[in-house]
Amino acid sequence: MAEPVISEVPDGGWGWMIVLAGFLNNCLLVGITRSFGVFFIQFTQYFRETSSHVSWITSIAMAMQQFASPVGSVFGMHYGARPVVMVGGVLASLGMLTASFGQSLLHLYLSIGLLTGFGWALVFTPTMAMISRYFKRRRALATGLAFTGVGIASSFFPPVFQFLIDEYGWRGALQVVSAVMLNLCVCAALLRPITLQEDLRVTSRGHPDRGRRSPECWGKVTSTFDLTLFLHRGFVVYSLAVTLMTVGYFVPYIHLMAHGKNLGLSDYRAAFLMSFTAVSETIARLFSGWLADLKLIGKIHTLFAWSVLTGVSLLLIPVGHTYSSLMGLSLFYGFCSGGLAPLFYSTLPDIVGIGRILNAIGLFLMVLSIGGLLGPPLSGFLADVTGSYSVSFMTAGGFILAGSLTLLFVPGFLVRPVVLFGQRTGDPAGAGGGGESTPGPADVTGGCRQE
Repeated sequence: MAEPVISEVPDGGWGWMIVLAGFLNNCLLVGITRSFGVFFIQFTQYFRETSSHVSWITSIAMAMQQFASPVGSVFGMHYGARPVVMVGGVLASLGMLTASFGQSLLHLYLSIGLLTGFGWALVFTPTMAMISRYFKRRRALATGLAFTGVGIASSFFPPVFQFLIDEYGWRGALQVVSAVMLNLCVCAALLRPITLQEDLRVTSRGHPDRGRRSPECWGKVTSTFDLTLFLHRGFVVYSLAVTLMTVGYFVPYIHLMAHGKNLGLSDYRAAFLMSFTAVSETIARLFSGWLADLKLIGKIHTLFAWSVLTGVSLLLIPVGHTYSSLMGLSLFYGFCSGGLAPLFYSTLPDIVGIGRILNAIGLFLMVLSIGGLLGPPLSGFLADVTGSYSVSFMTAGGFILAGSLTLLFVPGFLVRPVVLFGQRTGDPAGAGGGGESTPGPADVTGGCRQE
């Protein structure tokens, strides 16, 4: 039986249950990834490998999750979010369980990196796309609430993982993590599908490549994955900017604890360093989502401000040489970086339109996988060469600031849109004019397109 078509985005109702599912998914995906610094130290000691080699475990997992996101998008469109997320949860759990029997780093690359990473790809993209489809006016706040799961889990998991390692060893701890990750299947049950009127408009109107002559096979691939998004200037520039930020974004969550250990902190003090950073980040995610929905300035301008602050905070981390100073700088970094995540995804529908958001998130994450793959190993390599993580944090901050500058080239960023009498909401930023009478999403600057 066909689902009823909803004329307006609900902006609430069952959407809050979707936010709950997103909250729990982020706890079990990104939260666990960011808490893996506890295992990082164990792997380095057990396998007697360098920091750069061990860093590839989480880098491959994050890159796989992002690179395979278009697959999650396509499966979500064809089979629905619920079954796809359930399968992803099983695969993610199986990868952690297999890793607990690993005898070399190669085993961990394949189990945690590829298998768990692919499972995360099937979970993350359909869930975040569902939040965007249920919310419009409160989209940034809803996304921020979902991403608070990252901060809460990142504050809770490091000491818990350290306790599990002390009690059961790293192999037993991974088996417990594997069992906990099966709760992703429970979260999948909350993802109730929804059909919006814009879905019908996108289907009937088609994409820019429709009507062009192309080989049949390539035409199917282009249509299935909506590869014409790579002809969308706003999407391309925005993806490049966030990819540069991603190179440095994950570095502290992998190496901040190791940096604390190098300064002479105990295992639990270093773990609590991560925990309090995550608490600060959680507060910032809520504040950032609330602030963006006030629409005092455009979401992309808010994103620019948060990214500059995050880059500066990373440049300052090497200044801290005592526990108190390092804690203060880590709290500052956590608050600044926490403002970024909700805006990464809540800004994207304003650029490409809600009707293309599922494929857009998949391709967006695929591009981001380049940054996620290169960041932590580059940081580990610099630490191996220099003997400390100071240069690593400064390099990470430089990449985030470079991404901030790239945002200046997103169409409409430097232009204040003018709303004319009788003018409709404009095309997505960078989509180009086409004389469409069908209303589209607002420009990323918060206004309508200029004539």
